[in-house]
Amino acid sequence: MQFLRKMAVAVTLAVSLVAPLAARAETVKVTDVLGREVEVKAPVERIILGEGRQIYFVATLDKDDPFKRIVGWRDDLPKADPDNYKAYLARYPDIAKLPTFGGMKEGSFDVEQAIALKPDVLFMNIESKVASDEAKLIEKLAAVGIPVVYVDFRERPFENTEPSMRLIGKLFGEEEKAEEFIAFRAAEIARVTDRLKGAKVDQPLVMIERAGGYSDDCCMSFGRENFGKMVEIAGGRNLAADLIPGTFGVVNPEQIVAANPDVVIVTGGNWDAYVPGGAWVGLGPGTDLAEARRKLANLTQRPAFAHTAAIGNGRVHAIWHQFYNSPYQFVAIQAIAGWLHPDLFKDVDADATLKTLHERFLPLPYKPGYWVSLEKVQ
Repeated sequence: MQFLRKMAVAVTLAVSLVAPLAARAETVKVTDVLGREVEVKAPVERIILGEGRQIYFVATLDKDDPFKRIVGWRDDLPKADPDNYKAYLARYPDIAKLPTFGGMKEGSFDVEQAIALKPDVLFMNIESKVASDEAKLIEKLAAVGIPVVYVDFRERPFENTEPSMRLIGKLFGEEEKAEEFIAFRAAEIARVTDRLKGAKVDQPLVMIERAGGYSDDCCMSFGRENFGKMVEIAGGRNLAADLIPGTFGVVNPEQIVAANPDVVIVTGGNWDAYVPGGAWVGLGPGTDLAEARRKLANLTQRPAFAHTAAIGNGRVHAIWHQFYNSPYQFVAIQAIAGWLHPDLFKDVDADATLKTLHERFLPLPYKPGYWVSLEKVQ
């Protein structure tokens, strides 16, 4: 009898230990931003990031340890955003050991490696959908029980950021934290849009150049989405809105000269890994702003910009490129609104907003360096 009682106690204890784990892991059905219904065992504990810069959204939900779920990621962060990568590496040195992947669109994503890592889910950006379909990625991973979920902060960020964050929050078991971030983002955007509703202001014409100086070509820009939409939300007119049918495209130098923009904004980043010593404007946490300003001034000497009203009036700015590919677009909107309507938004401090974002949601301390402006030519 004593033996049987001990066995009963042991079984009860085992059940009590296993039950919480069983309760935690359940299959949930979610709808990704492409409208696909996907079944995932959640909360997820092992994820692969189809793009390294997806750490931007992971960090907002897993502030204490943003890498605790990541078992592999694409290799783009050290090249596209080396300043943030170095900051994460200094705090979480084990990320140097994380398995890395090439890009789906480049055809260098290793499916076999992904399967071997046994992830609960693979996050992919929607711009990789065509390449994923061609490689039959979803079918190959589904055959071994690995779901693929698409998110988007780049192609249509003002349509897809909120549902993407809610989806990720559900899969992480962090719904409340996701809603907290969504509310913060919405409130910071409303600080701009609500004030513009009651104001009688002109809408300056803005030429926003994507990655100016990255190549010798002129000039990549944005249509009605992404930074193009940010300009409109901030109370400006996007020069390329009617010239670029999609999110991304090119504006000819002659079109810029003819339009004569009131404001020029260039997106920039530290791209030494891609274009060593290039003419790009290096921006990001802790950047050398004097050097960034010098390089921005050099870009204004190109024929497309040299004689525009923006240059003559000193309304030339550069902003961190990665706002275009993260859930942090609201900070860029505030910065742009301040440039377009300085009197109306003199009390809206985008720098303070970015600092608050770091304090409330991100594991890294805030360092300035995300934008720079030129002075008026005398």
